[in-house]
Amino acid sequence: MSQCDVAIVGAGAAGLSLAWRLLSPPAGVPAPSVVLVDAPPGSLRPPERTWCYWEDGPGEYDDLVTATWDHLRVRAADGPATTRSLGRFRYKMLRSPLFEEGLRPRLTALTRVEAVVERIEDRHDGAALVCRTSGGAPMSVRARWVFDSRPPAPAPARTALLQHFGGWFVRTQGPVFQPDVVELMDFRTPQPRHGLSFGYVLPTSPREALVEYTEFGPSVLTEQAYEAALRQYTQDVLRLGPHDVLAREQGVIPLTDARHAPRAGRHVFRIGAAGGAIRPSTGYAFSAIQRQTRAVAAAVHHHRTPVPPAAYTARHLAMDAILLRGLATGRVPGASFFSRLFRTVPAERLLRFLDGETHPAEDVLIGLRTPILPILRTAAGLPFLARAPR
Repeated sequence: MSQCDVAIVGAGAAGLSLAWRLLSPPAGVPAPSVVLVDAPPGSLRPPERTWCYWEDGPGEYDDLVTATWDHLRVRAADGPATTRSLGRFRYKMLRSPLFEEGLRPRLTALTRVEAVVERIEDRHDGAALVCRTSGGAPMSVRARWVFDSRPPAPAPARTALLQHFGGWFVRTQGPVFQPDVVELMDFRTPQPRHGLSFGYVLPTSPREALVEYTEFGPSVLTEQAYEAALRQYTQDVLRLGPHDVLAREQGVIPLTDARHAPRAGRHVFRIGAAGGAIRPSTGYAFSAIQRQTRAVAAAVHHHRTPVPPAAYTARHLAMDAILLRGLATGRVPGASFFSRLFRTVPAERLLRFLDGETHPAEDVLIGLRTPILPILRTAAGLPFLARAPR
């Protein structure tokens, strides 16, 4: 049986970020002993992925990012484009393999094991992970505190959509991309009957980019359907010309107004997506994960009970719940809603809103740029909806 101060389950963005912060204490503060339990290679280990986020100036992971941009563009379904400077912000792209490789030198004191966690036992003096290795051998880890970053089980919700996508890393024969502008939402894609769809282009050079087809909707597509949508978008919309597909990625992010309790026991906590770090209206999570793990590490270093803080305010979550319901019912047409928002709201304010950092007066100003009657009608009906299993 292994014994430690902190055990972390899962080696994604949340698990690795927390491990690094725990092992980098302030001067004069001893680092806790940390064990990271990651699933063996296979279906339980998440695939490689791309995280995007924005920051005001330099950040902690700037030496690991693939690219940064200072402009965003949103294209309406009928073609008009809105290109906005991000002002003091920078939009950043981080690939999970580079993130893990870059953090490795900072995690030399980490004990890392490969095993499947079968259950977590909360005890009076700590918690125990009951695990099984890839070879089938049982093992256990005892810890003062346990942080579980595994994807959460579906929780009861009034509205539950999925942000699902397929992406190609492409290289074109000629220079077709604008390297300083992210195509954040390009609505020149066929819109589904329920929800919305858009293209997403992250250029890393004039000839290379990650191109994604994304939908907000009730269910995912087949791999063949994502490929067909990407062919249509790259050929008929972007008109890339001859190009090579260097790599592919596919993923799904839950967009739901379910409640996420950060505490799973006296000594067991949830972080990352399991702890409510995903912004329900957009799917962004990386910045919230950094805020969450920073606060948890500080609590551990100063011998406080390390309850992960709420990722977003109740006010912002209520606004997200209204938007999700509006999109799910079709009362709020997604393509025109987001196009208008980016056209009429200053980019810095909108990014701070998406990070949950705007003040109530700013939220009112943003709300005035939305379709007010459908939003009010949706808000009026929400209290009468039951939270059902999804």
